[in-house]
Amino acid sequence: MPVTRGEIVLAELPFSNNVGSKIRPALVVQGDRNNRRLQDIIVAVITKTVKNVAAEPTQLLIDITTPEGKATNLLHTSAVKCEHLITIEQRLIRRTIGSLSPPLMLRINDCLRAALDLP
Repeated sequence: MPVTRGEIVLAELPFSNNVGSKIRPALVVQGDRNNRRLQDIIVAVITKTVKNVAAEPTQLLIDITTPEGKATNLLHTSAVKCEHLITIEQRLIRRTIGSLSPPLMLRINDCLRAALDLP
């Protein structure tokens, strides 16, 4: 299933202890060139736990009451956790449910820089 950077997908994501998995939303952060040529894809986990978003430069709040938030088709106001990146096979993606706007993706770039300690 071809995906594009900035899309929000539902995918079978492994638990951090590698014992099991769960279908949950994630943001495609890998570049489109690699999305087309590789079978693996890098995603950032999306969670409905938002209590630390304001204090974490590695997280972005997605407020589903805003027009940009509605475009994500998430069910809850959520946080994209750029410090929680996962590489998965593209076959584990069930479907695309929405996307982030270009301005929000610029903010994701900032979150990724903070998470990876890049200038």
